[in-house]
Amino acid sequence: MPLPYRWLTSLMMRYNGKSILIDCGEGTQIAMKEKGWSPNPIDIICFTHYHADHISGLPGMLLTMGNAERKKPLLLIGPKGLAKVVSALRVIAPELPFEIQCVEITDSEQTFSFDGFSIKAFKVNHNVVCYGYSLSVSRAGKFDKDRALAQEIPMKFWSRLQKGEVIEEDGRCFTPDMVLGDVRKGLKVTYCTDTRPTESIVRNAKDSDLLILEGMYGEPEKLAKAREHKHMTMYEAAKIAKEAQVPSLWLTHYSPSLMHPEQYMNDVKKIFPGAVAAKDGRTVELQFEED
Repeated sequence: MPLPYRWLTSLMMRYNGKSILIDCGEGTQIAMKEKGWSPNPIDIICFTHYHADHISGLPGMLLTMGNAERKKPLLLIGPKGLAKVVSALRVIAPELPFEIQCVEITDSEQTFSFDGFSIKAFKVNHNVVCYGYSLSVSRAGKFDKDRALAQEIPMKFWSRLQKGEVIEEDGRCFTPDMVLGDVRKGLKVTYCTDTRPTESIVRNAKDSDLLILEGMYGEPEKLAKAREHKHMTMYEAAKIAKEAQVPSLWLTHYSPSLMHPEQYMNDVKKIFPGAVAAKDGRTVELQFEED
């Protein structure tokens, strides 16, 4: 539940003019306002599951978008039942000037591809159907001018080949691999909350530049409670980050009884030194590796 100094968990990611929100609990709009961000540019909202603390902020978010005279469609992604849940919530937000497109996840793992990035949903272990998400930004190989010249590829095609196009002209076929080097490391962020530790989290978190996991409890004696309610302790999250070999872990989704998560971080960092007890508004800009 929200506290006077702490809103409910959600994540905003921005890439190449696109904005992606994961979860939209009560107070998400306020947290965004505190960052100076507007909800209107959001293109995609993904939902981990349909407990109120992860979706109850949606009607207000939709109304704010409508009041800003948004016209472009909004894509919603979530577990089965998404259309039904959204329809019920829209009883208090019935008239909107934009289309809502609901896409329901049908498999235990499913990837959705967009221009320049993909979102992969993977099932985890909560007391209702719940998914984690990885957002990956691909990065093509570096353009090789010498190879292009050696193969007498017209300069007018260079930029199109760099964008992945296949071009045919005068009986010749030009493909991107003719001018591009090996695929370079892209960027990846994995977000997962409301779950017990699972193999699927470790596997999908591999190669992530940032892993965001719930740290519901910091008190070691609450492990039994975490198991009962299908949540994770901060120490279990740290073990996942260590096993997945990620550089950075942000803990989030604290129990309302966990007033000061930072007091447990010394023990958490003994397991995974790159762990951070995240607070509202925490932001990072991820950059491609230098060539």
